[in-house]
Amino acid sequence: MTLFRLDASILPATSASRALADLVESEWTTAHPDSTVTRRDLAQDPVPATVWADAVTGSFAQEGQRTAGQIAARELATTFADELISADALLFAVPLYNYGVSQHFKTWFDLAYTDPRIDPTGTALRGKPATLVTVLGGNYAPGTPKEGWDHSTAWLRRVLEDVWGLDLRVVQRPFTLVGVNPMLDAFTDTAQELKDAAEQSARRHGREIAARVTAA
Repeated sequence: MTLFRLDASILPATSASRALADLVESEWTTAHPDSTVTRRDLAQDPVPATVWADAVTGSFAQEGQRTAGQIAARELATTFADELISADALLFAVPLYNYGVSQHFKTWFDLAYTDPRIDPTGTALRGKPATLVTVLGGNYAPGTPKEGWDHSTAWLRRVLEDVWGLDLRVVQRPFTLVGVNPMLDAFTDTAQELKDAAEQSARRHGREIAARVTAA
């Protein structure tokens, strides 16, 4: 039994997304104490920005005519796909950065996506249980002053749920900058409520993916 966990936060010591993912993982390991957790930390081991282009261009080159960079990129894409395909459940912890998708995650996804086993049909991953943990420094929910400024969560759901066909659960915690940015001090109570709700959601989804694998 294997859980694959990916972290994209660049601040591991204070990461809200990692803290929530820890709760998901804890529920998983409680249910499956003998399982293995395979980890990929994109902040500690970032994917070079050039490898996607090398993987794409390498796919068009004839065998024996690929550059060393193209060969290495295609091998790394295979490794990424292997990690996803071989796992029984998946856990992604991806914060919102500058109102958009983490560049670390986007580079990782683009490279993994070049592997034909998880191409647009998503056949190799379809139905696999997964949890996405995402955190937002502000609050971009309907009715807020910056409604619609979260350009990450919808994209993450699109590629994980619709493209790869994962059986996806989403944990989202807004207002993580409350207590950090004094301009948000007025939202302290709301932020605590949202944090508590996210932690409950993380625990619940951790139990759900663990049970989903047990029942499979």
